[in-house]
Amino acid sequence: MANDERGSAVAEFALVGILLTVLALAVIQLALALHVRNTVLDAAAEGARYAALAGSSEGAGVARTRELISMAVSAEYADDVRAGISTVDGVSMVSVTVRAPLPIVGLLGVDRALEVTGHAALEALD
Repeated sequence: MANDERGSAVAEFALVGILLTVLALAVIQLALALHVRNTVLDAAAEGARYAALAGSSEGAGVARTRELISMAVSAEYADDVRAGISTVDGVSMVSVTVRAPLPIVGLLGVDRALEVTGHAALEALD
């Protein structure tokens, strides 16, 4: 009977090793996707704050957002950046919206699947 189980440890190790490797890679990919999302969201918020400064413009906020995303992740993630001004409860707000790829395998992913928006109150000199 001892001969019947000979070599089973190698097969079990291979099967468990494959499962653990796939699980570890999935966790790493999820961490990368969350990092990209948080980085793009922070860049959008910083771009909105920059555009909201007195004497600044929406175009300056878009340029700042693109610069931050290009430095932190990749220029491909800064292709679709928009800015606009809206009013919320009587307060003028600048919003910067970024649509970027959602990384699925490494930095490759579904194009424009990730959309984040940063807001800031518009400063005015009175």
